Amino acid sequence: MTVLSGLVRTMRPKQWTKNAAIFAALIFDAKVFQRGPLLRTLAGFVLMCAVTGAVYIMNDLADVNKDRQHPTKRNRPLASGKLPAPVAVAAAVVLLGVALPLAFWLDVYFGLIAVSYLVLQIAYTFLLKNYVIVDVLAISAGFVLRVGAGVPLVPADRFSPWLYICTTLLALFLGFGKRRQELVLLQGEARNHRAILGEYSVPFLDEMINVVISAVIVAYSLYTFTAVNVPPNHLMMLTIPFPIYGLFRYLYLIHIRGEVSAPDEVLLKDRPIQLTVLTWGMLSFALLLGNRLQLWG
Repeated sequence: MTVLSGLVRTMRPKQWTKNAAIFAALIFDAKVFQRGPLLRTLAGFVLMCAVTGAVYIMNDLADVNKDRQHPTKRNRPLASGKLPAPVAVAAAVVLLGVALPLAFWLDVYFGLIAVSYLVLQIAYTFLLKNYVIVDVLAISAGFVLRVGAGVPLVPADRFSPWLYICTTLLALFLGFGKRRQELVLLQGEARNHRAILGEYSVPFLDEMINVVISAVIVAYSLYTFTAVNVPPNHLMMLTIPFPIYGLFRYLYLIHIRGEVSAPDEVLLKDRPIQLTVLTWGMLSFALLLGNRLQLWG
């Protein structure tokens, strides 16, 4: 493994898909086909990926000793010694030194949100991840900031606050699902690899996941017929079955099929969930775009 490939691995490109949340304002405000908002959002996505890459480098630098005792994380470039720590530090400094000034150049509010996201991630790495439930709330806040980062880039004049609530709940679902995966994977060694895992149990996390899933369904259902940007004929309610199926499918996979992957990892490999997300996205966008075209007409 070369130093460059190790650096790229440490930046976790696969995790950059989470930054796709920045496109929420563009999509739900039906401005995908407007050149200016689209280009600004694409630029914002690239800059958030750079910030995220720097954050992952800092995380691995902070956890390098613990990762060396983890069954899979010990193979990470920093933990295995294949990526020198000074190179990783320099890369993080360069990424932030370039991305943050460009973020403020793109839009002042976007820059402030990018800095807020960085501060939150640093606080999580060195403090918040050590407090039960607060650790998952911090993860959720990161997703909300990603969504919020896209709003000033559009700008989204009809972006519903309900989508912030849905984002928060979905992020909690991802966070609790991730903690459950770690407990199942590490079993009795969980506390040794991440101290906070000693404060969780699989039954407790299952209860939290069930509560959050219920809240997601209610919040999204309310969005479909109360938000200002949805069709007044309530056609958006036709999209409700898709998130219900997707969430229930995940419960089926972990409880019946014995799936131990985190929710975001399941999304990348389970075809029924992928098809559900794709169909929901296409139908939702068609309805929102149709509503905006009707307003313009």
